[in-house]
Amino acid sequence: MRQRQDSDTSATVAFVDIAGFSAIADVYGDGAALDVLEVFEGMVRDALSGYEPPIKWIGDEAMLSFSDPDTAIQVLGTLLHACRKEPRLPLTRTGLNHGPVVRREGDLFGSTVNIAARIAALAMPGQLLATRSIAEAAIARGIVVRNLGMVALRSVADEVPLYEIELAPSADPAWIDPVCKMHAPYSAYRRAAPQGPWFCSPQCEEAYRRSPQTYQLTR
Repeated sequence: MRQRQDSDTSATVAFVDIAGFSAIADVYGDGAALDVLEVFEGMVRDALSGYEPPIKWIGDEAMLSFSDPDTAIQVLGTLLHACRKEPRLPLTRTGLNHGPVVRREGDLFGSTVNIAARIAALAMPGQLLATRSIAEAAIARGIVVRNLGMVALRSVADEVPLYEIELAPSADPAWIDPVCKMHAPYSAYRRAAPQGPWFCSPQCEEAYRRSPQTYQLTR
């Protein structure tokens, strides 16, 4: 019988993805989406220099693992600040959880991982959501943390206490393109119309005009 090589340990698991990636592919083409992904992948590699590489890539989403919440806060603070300052990159969404994991052949498994993934899916563009131990590490560093209370997660039996952690400047919803999730980085940007959503380009404005319900319901 083959001997199993699984190991039980604890880790802080993070999922970080590009909020508008699918819309970029739809509106601008696969080539443009891949260009954005390459920028993001390079920024992840730079931020993780000296730490563990990503556990894996799931499309435009990076699954990361850290030894403890404080290390995760330190590394993600660098990454998310860089992402917000990169004008070629839409807003990111991030979810973190800390707890026991099973390591197997370079991958991680278990409820800690599943909850982290569900948290990331719940995050809005530009938002980082996390569980209590990560929030406590952020508070100890003087980082702004907002208690969101108990939150129900899909396919998770019990509600989970969630916190929003401001590792990068908060995104103003009025200046998020509803299509590609780009955020206006400079005050010189203007709306496409006096009222209504801000768009980064005529292509996104046209896509929204054709099907506003498509983008009003997406994170």
